[in-house]
Amino acid sequence: MTTAMPQGTAPKRSRARGLLPLAVLVWIALEIWLLTLVGGATNGFVVFLIIVAGIVLGSVVVKTAGRRAFQNLRSTLQQAQRGGVTPERSADSSRNGFLMLGGLLIMIPGLLTDAAGLLLLIPPVRAVVGRFADRSMERRMRAAVPGDLQDAFQQAQRARMSQDGTVVQGEVVRDDGAPGRRGGRDDEGPRPPLTP
Repeated sequence: MTTAMPQGTAPKRSRARGLLPLAVLVWIALEIWLLTLVGGATNGFVVFLIIVAGIVLGSVVVKTAGRRAFQNLRSTLQQAQRGGVTPERSADSSRNGFLMLGGLLIMIPGLLTDAAGLLLLIPPVRAVVGRFADRSMERRMRAAVPGDLQDAFQQAQRARMSQDGTVVQGEVVRDDGAPGRRGGRDDEGPRPPLTP
């Protein structure tokens, strides 16, 4: 049984989503403050070198992770073609996404993102983060009601139809190609539209 939301009320946003813009602003302010601290302690050229080194290192990591993911995919497809059985994903192949995320974090200018990206390059840290992500995904999948996605789609479709207000009544007629026959019935001429 699904409960219908009253019209005109939007679904309540979670607290984390509400605080996300503030967290992004705080993160940007911290990154700028740390870069100015480093620039004040050394000089602007050192900050420039740190940013360029992060971009180069991050791109190398992303390229390496992408190459590994492509090799894993190719070997999986080859084994599936030979034996007809797809092998189980290894822990290394499932963590390529976190390796790529680490590279992307290193590429973003800033010391905090560089530190987070460098932490994701360490295999034990990647394994811990991967296990946490797997458990979190399993919890969400267990908590999801089987009809949620379909119900959401139907509610969106109803809302769109109610905004438009146009309803076209009609009947689907199948033409089998036989003369004088429509949908397996004798041709009786036009029929009135169906009413609900």
